Amino acid sequence: MARLVLVSTALALAGCSLLNEKKIDYKTDGGSKLPSLVVPPDLIQPTAGTRYTVPGVVGRSSATASEYDRARSSTPASESSKALLPKVDKVRVERAGTQRWLVAQVPAKDAWLTVKDFWQELGFIINVEMPEAGVMETEWAENRAKIPQEGIRKFLGRAMDMAYSTGDRDKFRTRIEAGSEVGTVEIYISHRGMREIYEGTQSGGDEGRGRTLWQARDPDPELEAEMLRRLMVRLGTEEKIATARLAEKLAVPMATLTRPGDGSGNLILPEPFDRAWRRVGLALDRVGFVVEDRDRAGGIYFVRYADPEAGAVKKGFLDKVAFWRSDENKVLAKKYRVRVLTQGDTTTVMVLSEQGEPLRNETALRILTLLLEQLK
Repeated sequence: MARLVLVSTALALAGCSLLNEKKIDYKTDGGSKLPSLVVPPDLIQPTAGTRYTVPGVVGRSSATASEYDRARSSTPASESSKALLPKVDKVRVERAGTQRWLVAQVPAKDAWLTVKDFWQELGFIINVEMPEAGVMETEWAENRAKIPQEGIRKFLGRAMDMAYSTGDRDKFRTRIEAGSEVGTVEIYISHRGMREIYEGTQSGGDEGRGRTLWQARDPDPELEAEMLRRLMVRLGTEEKIATARLAEKLAVPMATLTRPGDGSGNLILPEPFDRAWRRVGLALDRVGFVVEDRDRAGGIYFVRYADPEAGAVKKGFLDKVAFWRSDENKVLAKKYRVRVLTQGDTTTVMVLSEQGEPLRNETALRILTLLLEQLK
């Protein structure tokens, strides 16, 4: 009996050690991991091949070594070398500054279905689907792999999982656009995070009448890179190759903020329109702007932004994350235009009013500063 208890304990500890190795284990509040798409069995029946057929002995169950050698030597070199040809990589990584995205040689419809299945397999619920705009967004989810495995948690295991929380939540937005190369799509993944904080004290002057609030966390480029790596594998790239591609050094910063004397501001990107347009779109996703529409021909993103400083008399630090909150004091979002204008090999990014007039105020500079942090 004692030996059985020891064996059971060893197995439990081994299971916990395996959990420690997981870096990502998402679970959406109130939900569970959804099953992946399953293809009906009658559609994936294996076809009969001659891979393991001994050449030169059709209809016979055996052959001598000399017969096998003669048959093998008569096989054309072009056919015998096919297996040695390297596999064409249909997915590659593009980068600029801290931004990364994928370029895949797959139809847009197939890419959309693959990405949706990808997020569901990771444990996310899809909250926003706009195929016509190529935008997909997950619900907020907790990375359960961050929960410490020491102390009593180590022995109770997953039976008490719901009693533990990291206080962090993540969500991801995916944009799929037609690539500049025929037959390709570009896939962008942006991260947004929140952290639960306690406002007040449990034994101070407020007599414990505190409350918990959700505070915005900075976007995590490394977490975006990990998701891109996993998506590369999902699209058919070997895991070692995907890891190596995402581990390559990032390109040098590629954005600067200029402030002419008239009070306005512009971002300068030393790159052509196609690349700048995509990078600005990814930056807007990262910061959390609501992109209501876009006019690629005119180089305009139509966005909504709630400036936490607009009309403020005196605000604390927590009030500055107003657009993440949903209470009655939340600052109302206003509509703006983000213009991407290219002249030669240089692109300028500016903020316009809803009517299309250049803005020369602190709100415009705040929007440009937020974008600069993601573009440099």
